[in-house]
Amino acid sequence: MIQFQAINETLTRRGAATLSWLRGWGSLIWFAYSALVHALSPATYNSATRSVIQKQIYFTAWQILPGYTLFAALLSFVIIQIVVSTARDFGLSDFALETVIRVLVLEILPLVTALFVALRSSAAINTEVALMNVHNEIKALEDLGVDAMQLEFIPRVIGGTLSVLALSTVSGLMALILAYVVVYGAHPWNFPAYTLVVSKIFDLGILLGLGFKVVLFGMAVTVIPISEGLRAPSKLFFVPIAVLRGMVRLFFVLMLIEVASLALKYI
Repeated sequence: MIQFQAINETLTRRGAATLSWLRGWGSLIWFAYSALVHALSPATYNSATRSVIQKQIYFTAWQILPGYTLFAALLSFVIIQIVVSTARDFGLSDFALETVIRVLVLEILPLVTALFVALRSSAAINTEVALMNVHNEIKALEDLGVDAMQLEFIPRVIGGTLSVLALSTVSGLMALILAYVVVYGAHPWNFPAYTLVVSKIFDLGILLGLGFKVVLFGMAVTVIPISEGLRAPSKLFFVPIAVLRGMVRLFFVLMLIEVASLALKYI
């Protein structure tokens, strides 16, 4: 009888944990859908919303642009040197440039950018929303007739997405320039051959896929923290738990997007 009771309690706890996990993903998917609908609506972009979007871009992208550009340049230079040197050692120099562009610009830099923005902004957004929930600020806005979704949350989603897109573009262009210099040197007469390789890689399908992946990265680093912050119980000591849960879920989603992208391109 005691053993049966223990098994029943274990199954009950497992079932409750599974239901909570499913509710979390359901809330996330619903919030992502609502955010996308609002982001595509012209009515969202009033003066107040645009002001919040500009501030989000300033704090998320503009403030870190010099430091991140330097970091991306150093990372790109090291990876380019490794790939080019290894290709030369194995007599595969003809494939070095295409390989380094595919690996660095299409895969590594967008993911690193998303992780960089996540570490800088996502935890802060998660904490801010969770504290707003704890202090009943969201309910207070609703009581005043203010749409918290449109004024507080959607601008952060749009600003975060645009920030990831902008930083990915800057780092990708930096990597393309460094790849040319490392492979060909500072000789302009090799530029036609370089543009031929680049045009071969970046066809319309690849560009659309890359843009879609970066947009998904940008939405993930804002949608997930906000969703987890809204789910936080109205107790102050639950805020760190909500932030940790949000960061773990964010890391999982970023990796899932990257794996799905690789599978679609290469399998």
